[in-house]
Amino acid sequence: MANIPVVIDNGTGYTKLGYAGNVDPSYVFPSCIAEPPPRSVKPEQLGDMDFYIGQDALDATAKYPDKYFTSYALKHGCIDNWDHMEKIWQQCLYKYMRCEPESHPVILTEPPMNPPENREYAAEIMFETFGVPALNISAQAVLALGSVDAVTGTVIDSGDGVTHIIPVYEKVVITSGIKHIPLAGRDITEFMFKLIKERETTHPDVNMKQEARKIKEEYGYVCKDIAREFQRYDADRSKYIKKWSGVVPPKGEMTWEIDVGPEQFLGPEIFFHPEIFGLEHTTPLPQLVDEVIRGCPIDTRLPLYKNILLSGGTTLFKNFRKRLRDDVKAIVDERMTLDWERRGGRGKPKDIEVTVEKPHNPQHAVWIGGSMLGSQEDFLEQCATKALYDEHGPSVCRGNVMGAAIFK
Repeated sequence: MANIPVVIDNGTGYTKLGYAGNVDPSYVFPSCIAEPPPRSVKPEQLGDMDFYIGQDALDATAKYPDKYFTSYALKHGCIDNWDHMEKIWQQCLYKYMRCEPESHPVILTEPPMNPPENREYAAEIMFETFGVPALNISAQAVLALGSVDAVTGTVIDSGDGVTHIIPVYEKVVITSGIKHIPLAGRDITEFMFKLIKERETTHPDVNMKQEARKIKEEYGYVCKDIAREFQRYDADRSKYIKKWSGVVPPKGEMTWEIDVGPEQFLGPEIFFHPEIFGLEHTTPLPQLVDEVIRGCPIDTRLPLYKNILLSGGTTLFKNFRKRLRDDVKAIVDERMTLDWERRGGRGKPKDIEVTVEKPHNPQHAVWIGGSMLGSQEDFLEQCATKALYDEHGPSVCRGNVMGAAIFK
């Protein structure tokens, strides 16, 4: 009998890893790999294990910048380098989980609109390289809903590399309604770094992008009104300006300090006023959420408004849930009022309930959903088995037996 399934949620920024049945992933690490630069060594000099993943990769690059360079295996949620992805999976199974892949089914997650070819490549690696007995590849949005025991809702999945808005009705992803925003956690970090760099005339000899990411996670929040927030800062700067300090590596003898001002709320504000970040994308997140739901079949819209679910680490900002709910509700109410006025005030429509929910750990919601899926008694019935793969080849994974998790 097969052992406990291994759940691997590979995100653009971070990989979440652990055994099914646990309430949280056992390991969370950056989805990056450090290798020697191309053509810097001869192939015969390059060992099979001459690479690092996760935090070890970042540390190796920082310590030996001339020997290693770091790259991420995924871009905008999709696997960009399959050789790197295979090496990351290798260490996930052998180094971190310390398991024999031949004895453990594996659950992988996939982003919306994932090409079927990607599903085939993943199956080929898992079955032929690692010899897993069974494989399930599930849609991230469905798993996120499963983590809160829901089967219908609008999932806003915002991680490090991309933000998706995915409508799901009765466990089925409405693919025609999916939209994505080219703004996510990495863009907020870049924007805050730019603001700090423009204001601070002297810069410490440290990686300020890394410091900007830490500042974002420590002080970032969503404000109700951006103009009023600026007035608050101008009225009492000492109350709202934060101090951020550190030491200059490697000896740590020199210390540095910078002020952290309006970038605390201007960073997350790019979701609600994206024009302050750039002109490539100018549609606010609440408007896109409304457009996604309105683009779905009419009989699905009310439950999709009623259960808007936040997923991903970038949704952790303070007041993000309330601001999104208020803005979506305002858009819906304004449209309903205009429609009522056009009908001459006859037949006033019923109020539409708009609810935005945030799980206990939204950054791990997808993994938790996978953990719940792998704990079900009939889990293996929802997998492609090694025997089925040997008979039909990678094409067995094109079907959506694995494309969407089934929660009962």
